[in-house]
Amino acid sequence: MAMSEEHKEALAQGRLEARSVKAYLDALGNKKRGRPVTKVSLQKKLSTIDSKLKSEPNPLKRLDLMQSRADTEKALGSVENTVDPEDLAAGFSAHAKSYSERKGISYGTWRQFGVPAEVLKRAGIPATRRRS
Repeated sequence: MAMSEEHKEALAQGRLEARSVKAYLDALGNKKRGRPVTKVSLQKKLSTIDSKLKSEPNPLKRLDLMQSRADTEKALGSVENTVDPEDLAAGFSAHAKSYSERKGISYGTWRQFGVPAEVLKRAGIPATRRRS
């Protein structure tokens, strides 16, 4: 029996919701503590390394600086290829409510996972009261 167009659309919508939610949750799980590494901070570090390389007489220190430069360039390439966290949060907010309703995921469970309250509010997932 062939699937109806409505069924195909529902499946596609479910996959879209799951991808959006998963991408945001993956980003939450990959957060590192401390100062965030940004394109600007890495470019500044490269500039500092280049300045030191020009004036460093010690060959071992120059070698270390050259490796530091290579590592920083690699990190810069990674930062440039990452998705903006705000874009991920927007995708999550657009799909999390229907995903949550379909899967029966409560506000408390989202919060335990680490989703900030303001993101859940934007998604339209209401805070639930705990019963005493």
